[in-house]
Amino acid sequence: MSLKVENLEKNMIKLTIEVEAAEFDKALNAAYQKNKNRYSIPGFRKGKAPRKMIESMYGKGVFYEDAANEVMEDAYGKAMEEYEGREIVSRPEVDVIQIGEGENFIFTAEVAVKPEVTLGQYKGVEIDRLEAEVTEAEVEAEIEKERETNSREIDVDDRPVQDGDVVTLDFEGFKDGIPFEGGKGEDYPLTIGSGSFIPGFEEQLIGARIDQEVEVKVTFPEDYQAEDLAGADAVFKCTVKQIKVKELPDLDDEFASEVSEFDTMEEYRADVRKQLLEKKETEVKRAKENAVVDAVTANAEMDIPAAMVEYQQRQIIEDFSQRLQSQGLTLEQYLQFTNSTMSTMMDQVKPQAEQRIRQSLVLEAVAAAEQIEASEEEYKEELERMSKEYNMGVEAIETALGEAGEKQVKDDLAINKAVQFLVENAVEVEPKEEAANAEAEAAAEE
Repeated sequence: MSLKVENLEKNMIKLTIEVEAAEFDKALNAAYQKNKNRYSIPGFRKGKAPRKMIESMYGKGVFYEDAANEVMEDAYGKAMEEYEGREIVSRPEVDVIQIGEGENFIFTAEVAVKPEVTLGQYKGVEIDRLEAEVTEAEVEAEIEKERETNSREIDVDDRPVQDGDVVTLDFEGFKDGIPFEGGKGEDYPLTIGSGSFIPGFEEQLIGARIDQEVEVKVTFPEDYQAEDLAGADAVFKCTVKQIKVKELPDLDDEFASEVSEFDTMEEYRADVRKQLLEKKETEVKRAKENAVVDAVTANAEMDIPAAMVEYQQRQIIEDFSQRLQSQGLTLEQYLQFTNSTMSTMMDQVKPQAEQRIRQSLVLEAVAAAEQIEASEEEYKEELERMSKEYNMGVEAIETALGEAGEKQVKDDLAINKAVQFLVENAVEVEPKEEAANAEAEAAAEE
């Protein structure tokens, strides 16, 4: 096998790979052995016809495609071992140049290579000063959510529906006096005031009594998903079958001991504040990281090949597809339900793919410029963390990773360190809105 590398424009290269005739002929014979049972030749039992006889009836190239696929997969893998240029970052676009029995098999593979990055300013970039603060209102709101979770529902039969009640409802919708599809429900639970139904629906149930039929008149929103109902007037015939009211627990020490490990509301409230603060500190940390990476990325220059972007687009969609599968849904079903296409989805994720590539390349360039690497100690700590996460021994993790996986883990650690380097070297300034308010206040005082 021989390999020739040709540089193309925009960080693309063409690999010309030539495989000896003997290797291709061997693959041709393997393709014949694999597929001979598919062909029926008069005078021969199925699977017993000679290769030349099949080729004479079905064409000389009948086994070329299978043979070419086998040869290309093996030859491309060997070419990657021999190739010493910049990292390849896309799938190959293959074109067969020469194919035939007794001839060297020649094909080309066009691939994108990792672009070179010219860093702009990456030290001392300005980002908004952010502080993690927790207000009393936020603490009380969090406690109230826990209180709602621990509420109980009590049947009410001596009064009509009130705002905030949980009702069990039968309903049927009519448009121009005719029932419409999807407009009927039985024993449907609905919290009055939740806003989960069409605007104006829930309010008209207030005052209704159990077993009383109520006509609810609504107008569907103009952007309603069912086109035949969008903007249309409709009447729902509703019957309230049950009324329940939420009973909230008292905010006392007993409540605190039931919902937490603490004995008093004072301790519980302090822990809620602590948890909220930790969450906000994490959010602030992430916001600063995103801001500085965005700023440094905007200052950098690079020429990203289209093939690299397309590869990243497909990766994003593949990740999304796997998340759908975990929910029992296929990508094809999702596209059907959303009336979308793969082409549309590719367009939608393109900006995300481009930004993800730019940020990754910039962080790699920063790590290289500052000679940031993961130490062996940091790598071992990461293995310990992975061991706990996946419930596997460290040695098993290392074996599963292999050399390529170890390199990837160390590269990821270096990237994380590069992000922290950028944050530490950023200049925090007052957010523009706050600065403008401060100036306005100062001017007013003068």
